[in-house]
Amino acid sequence: MKLKILILSFLYLPLSIFSYEQLEKDVYKILVYNTHGLPEVFINDNPKMRFPIIGDKTKDYDISLIQEDYSHHDELSSGLSKDSLVVRGPMGGTLSCPFCTGSGLTSIFNLPKDWHIEVESEAYETCSGWLRGANDCFAYKGFQLIKISTPNQKKFFIVNTHMDAGRRDSDRSSRKIQLDHIVSAIEQREIDEALIVAGDLNLNSKDPKDVLLLEEFKEKLKLNDSFEGYEISKKWSILDYILYRQGSEVEFKLVSVGEDESFVTEEGPLSDHPALFLELSINDY
Repeated sequence: MKLKILILSFLYLPLSIFSYEQLEKDVYKILVYNTHGLPEVFINDNPKMRFPIIGDKTKDYDISLIQEDYSHHDELSSGLSKDSLVVRGPMGGTLSCPFCTGSGLTSIFNLPKDWHIEVESEAYETCSGWLRGANDCFAYKGFQLIKISTPNQKKFFIVNTHMDAGRRDSDRSSRKIQLDHIVSAIEQREIDEALIVAGDLNLNSKDPKDVLLLEEFKEKLKLNDSFEGYEISKKWSILDYILYRQGSEVEFKLVSVGEDESFVTEEGPLSDHPALFLELSINDY
């Protein structure tokens, strides 16, 4: 009898492993993270220590949408998987503004090789603050528009963005124009497929005027907040978002959302923003 049970156990074992592997294959993890990557002269911590660790942690994600990758990209790259596809946004240092930094946007992909990825970058046409506010005009903030085609040739889109910071009315006006820029870019390309808009929107969840801008933006693009009903740790200001909508070719099924609390060392958090993640299955019809 014991022998029979043992034989049956071995017969069922491969089936259990296959089911687990199939589940793992069908679920994809997306990281959204502002890395606090200003030049060292402006920050009081150790980016040369932090950024290789951040890079290493992206290995756990299929897609990582990074903001503030301004000055420590080499350190970030040193921790990445050698097979990662890395697309960095436009750089700064133009003749018109030799001291300006780039967009700070970097998207990292660890997707299967039979997935096709195209990335366009656009800079926002407005900013608020040279020597006041959050000095946003010294960065070419904007967004990356990412088109992803599955092996079944079905497509969906992702926007990785970092918007104007600061709490002044002029900063908020810039954020409104930047949100409208994203809407215009989506509409001009006649994108009506599944869409994720994520990043540091700098829309404070406790500021009614910022919340109104967010709700108007969501309505224009028919977006849902994947973190609705989820409470992020109270130590963070809520400025980062992962918004999404369904499409006719691709449907997202949310598996889980949360904060990856492993983005810390003995010295503290790896950034001044939470590391947000979204796990989803991608159903392409």
